[in-house]
Amino acid sequence: MAGPRRDTRGIVEARELFTRVRFRRREPAPDLRPYLEHYWLIDWDLPEPYASHVVPHPSVNIVFQRYGDEPAWGEVAGIGLELFTQKLEGRGRVCGIQFRPGGFRPFAPHRPVSDWTGRRVRIEEALPDAEGTASAPGAAGAASAPGAVDAPSAPGAASAIITPEDEDARVAALDAFLLGLDPQPDPQALRAMELVELVRTDRTIRRVAELATAEGVSARSLQRLFAAYVGVGPKWVILRYRIHEALERAESSESPEDGSGSESGPDWAALAAELGYSDQAHLVRDFTSTVGVPPTAYARQPSP
Repeated sequence: MAGPRRDTRGIVEARELFTRVRFRRREPAPDLRPYLEHYWLIDWDLPEPYASHVVPHPSVNIVFQRYGDEPAWGEVAGIGLELFTQKLEGRGRVCGIQFRPGGFRPFAPHRPVSDWTGRRVRIEEALPDAEGTASAPGAAGAASAPGAVDAPSAPGAASAIITPEDEDARVAALDAFLLGLDPQPDPQALRAMELVELVRTDRTIRRVAELATAEGVSARSLQRLFAAYVGVGPKWVILRYRIHEALERAESSESPEDGSGSESGPDWAALAAELGYSDQAHLVRDFTSTVGVPPTAYARQPSP
C-alpha cells in the first residue's frame, strides 16, 4: 500500500465538507497496512450545525469520537447499506480506522463480518478485550492532562486516542490499539481483500459471474466468502463501486475521456455504459436512490 488514498469517493459534496472540517488521512504502522485502508481524522469547530453525508464503502470502520465536552467513546461500524448522515455542530473530533474490505475479520475472528453489517456497536460490546489496549508515548500523559475527558464509563482506548492534541500521538495510539488486538494472518481474509481490490480496480468486472469465472470458482462460493469476510455480497460491492465512481465524476464535473466539463457534468450515457449499466436510466435510478438526488442535479450544485 503506497500511502493513504487521496480520492474523495463516497463523500457527498466533498468540497463543501472540506471547507467546514479539518479532514486528514494517515497511514498505519507497517504491520497493520495489509488490513487497513487508512486512518481518517476529523476535527471541527462550527458556528452553526452542518450535516455531512457519505455513501459508505464496503468496509468496516472503528470510530472513536468526542462531541463537545462529552466523554470520548468508540464503536465498530459495520458496512452501511444506506446513505450515512452525521450532524456536526459545535466542537468535536473523530479518529476513524477504515479497514480494507475483508481486513476486519482477523481482528474479530469469531464472527462472520456480515454480523456487523448495518450495525453500529459500542467498542466494549463488540470487542470486549479491547479495553485499555491503546497506550502510546505521549497518549497516556495527554489523557491525564488538565481538562482532558476520561469518564469511567468510556473505554480507556477511546480516551487515549481522542484526547491528545498532537496528531502523531493519536495515530500512535490507534496503532497501539490495533496491535493490542493481535490480528492473526488469515488466508481467506487475504483472498477476500484481493477479490474486492480486483472489483475496485478492474472495470471489466461488472457482474458476479465475471468475477467467478476470472477466479475459477462458483458464484455461490464467492457469496459465502464475501458474507464471512467482507460483510456484503459481491454484487453489492460491484454496485457500490459503480456509484462511488459516478459520484466522484459528478463531483469533479469532468467527462471520462478528456477531462473537459460541462454545466450538467459528465456524459452520463457514456459513463453508464462504462460502468456496465444496461442504459443511463439504470445509473440514474441507482444514483438517485443512494445519494438522494439525480446525478445531473447533483453535478449542477454550486461549489462553496
